Amino acid sequence: MTVIAIDFETANERRDSACAVGLAWIADGAVVRRESRLIRPPELRFSPGNIRVHGIVPADVRNRPTFPEVMAEFLPDLATSLILAHNAGFDMGVLRASLGAHGVIPPAFSYLCTLQIARRVFPAEEGCGLNKVAARLGIRFEHHDAGEDAYACAEIALAAARQTGAPSIPALSRAIRLPITTLPAGPDVAARLQSRPGSLTERARRAAGDFPATPPGLHFAVRGSSGNRYAVTLEDRSQGPHLRCTCMAGRYGTLCRHVKSLLAGDITDLLSGNHADVEVLRVRMTPTRVG
Repeated sequence: MTVIAIDFETANERRDSACAVGLAWIADGAVVRRESRLIRPPELRFSPGNIRVHGIVPADVRNRPTFPEVMAEFLPDLATSLILAHNAGFDMGVLRASLGAHGVIPPAFSYLCTLQIARRVFPAEEGCGLNKVAARLGIRFEHHDAGEDAYACAEIALAAARQTGAPSIPALSRAIRLPITTLPAGPDVAARLQSRPGSLTERARRAAGDFPATPPGLHFAVRGSSGNRYAVTLEDRSQGPHLRCTCMAGRYGTLCRHVKSLLAGDITDLLSGNHADVEVLRVRMTPTRVG
């Protein structure tokens, strides 16, 4: 049986907002292949907390393939393999929810959680988070890079197999009495609800498509470097749309960092919460010169 470790990074709190995936294939007791891809989520709404974790911003994924396009080359392997993930409930939820949100019926998946493996084979008072287990085992990797995390996950499983004398990962499952979980084929209820007309995901998809007209009076509240609150407003002027910021640079007609960030899709300092409007703004301003 092929064994593949997988890890996802997400843009926000939604399980169908995958923005990166990493995979690591195991064969003959070693990692034999590694892949990682950036993904354009259905809506380019990145939560500041998520950005702080993985460092991916909307500008990094705007022109990347969608989830089904990225995963098409990997799904045949995943559907016939044993999948490993650290805190697998999260990653398997992302996999199924993201497929369902794009109208793709998820196949059946079988998986083991390396967090649960680590708790049984490498317990410690400090916990069994991916980086903590990897540090104890001497596994070197860049945490919260999807490809690196998948590699670390695979190495933890291999270390557990060596520790228990198990000849394979399925044998490890039997040795530590951790059953392999199989998820049946078919969409999750949550994915179906998210894809209903009028849902947040459906509205975001429409917002990320064609824009026949720009909603008037787009306003954004942003945080300055010293914590001050500024307002960025889209104005219709005779020479075309114009972005005005109330910061000192904006008052003097300079293209300030707040405007640049919004045009790049970076919402790290966005205070007003209207994340979807950032993508509307970007598409509206693309063919124009920003004042």
